[in-house]
Amino acid sequence: MSIIPGFVLGLAVIPILLGLARAFGLYTCVGECQSQVFTLFGKVIGTIDQAGLHFPISYYGPRAMLIPFFGKKYVVNTALRQHYLRSQMVNSEEGTPMGVGIWYEMQVKDPVAYLFTNANPDGSLQANVTSSTISTLSNLEMEKMLEDRHSLSRTVRAAVSPLSEKWGYRLGSVYIRKVEFTDVQMVENITEKVVKRLVQVTSAMKQDGENRVGLIKSETAFKVSQKMAEASAARPEIVGKKLNEIAKLDPEILDTVQEVMEIDNLLESDAAIDVLPEMGNLLIQLGDRTRL
Repeated sequence: MSIIPGFVLGLAVIPILLGLARAFGLYTCVGECQSQVFTLFGKVIGTIDQAGLHFPISYYGPRAMLIPFFGKKYVVNTALRQHYLRSQMVNSEEGTPMGVGIWYEMQVKDPVAYLFTNANPDGSLQANVTSSTISTLSNLEMEKMLEDRHSLSRTVRAAVSPLSEKWGYRLGSVYIRKVEFTDVQMVENITEKVVKRLVQVTSAMKQDGENRVGLIKSETAFKVSQKMAEASAARPEIVGKKLNEIAKLDPEILDTVQEVMEIDNLLESDAAIDVLPEMGNLLIQLGDRTRL
């Protein structure tokens, strides 16, 4: 029974002891993407930027015990951060007002400079990016502003980097993501021009397609008529050859075929046909006498 109360008492006392040790600066825990800057009597005595459990007394000696009373511990977030500045106003060379959106990422590289060089480093970096973007893009040709954003982004980054490093930052990628027109009338005019151009291109494509189809049809009709002419020219030779073969085998069949062909030609000619009975010769002779 004496073990359980001792265990419960230990669970209650250990957090208190750890809190007192942390309050007196005997140990500190540094998180991921985090730096801790220690000052004593208004001066920076060191920085710990490795994640894990650390004992400041092992870094700074006995004076680390004075930090809770005469110094301060600053916790700085060193994770990569991203910002997007919308609708930064610039004027093109033609005097057209344009809205520019610029995205950038930055990370605290020097925690001491970040803390003590500039009172508002985040705001100053944002203002620096904005001013550099405006100065870089202002009075540029609209075409270059719209099409050459990669090189312009690199120019902005080169302009911002020196001052950002002075403030403890490491500037990552800078990219001009969006260039837009802010004048509604101009947007409507451009939209109308684009629509007209699309209609023209669509009509040209349709006409070109119809021309191609017509060309294919005419070429096909020419080839078909050529083949039909060749077949018609070859037909008499083939028919004659076959008739000769039939005549050699059985002349009676040839005679029958010729009679059938003659009847077919007679029917196709639409000529008048008189059908006479078996005594047709007598009637003809009577007709001849009547005429005399």
